[in-house]
Amino acid sequence: MTICDQTPGNKALCIREMNVDDLAEVFHIGEVVFTAEYSPSLYRTWDEYEVISMFNSDSELCLVAERDGRTVGFALGTTVEKQHSAWKYGYLVWLGVCPGAQKLRVGERLFKEMKRRMRAQGVRMIIVDTDADNQAGIRFFTKLGFGNIQEHVYMTLNLSPRRKKRKKPKNDFCS
Repeated sequence: MTICDQTPGNKALCIREMNVDDLAEVFHIGEVVFTAEYSPSLYRTWDEYEVISMFNSDSELCLVAERDGRTVGFALGTTVEKQHSAWKYGYLVWLGVCPGAQKLRVGERLFKEMKRRMRAQGVRMIIVDTDADNQAGIRFFTKLGFGNIQEHVYMTLNLSPRRKKRKKPKNDFCS
């Protein structure tokens, strides 16, 4: 299903389910949006396998936004059912919008369609996460109705080999 609308003076924006031909463009937008500067400690990596995996497992929750025949944003989601819980959860894993289209309510429109689809699948709560320093992201999700902000600590350990300087051995243990 494709949902298109046009506001006076603006070009039509269409939200539709992603197809295999969209994979490369979605990946490219993610490369532009999800950089080390965006989130230096990004605990999930943005790579082609993530996009393909989401598309293969939950294609009905993989959406793209088009304007003038160009992909300008995407949303990738999934659902989670926990044992011993009556609730089904939705997880908005990635939401990316081209920098030039971020003021056109593309993200809001993508989320609105994602929420509609998740609700139709029986989801009772949608979860998102973002870096604690991503003030724009936090404001965006708060405007969409998200609340109950919880902070988590993610720690990193860089396993890249380091060049060690050779030091002269010392005679005592502590100096």
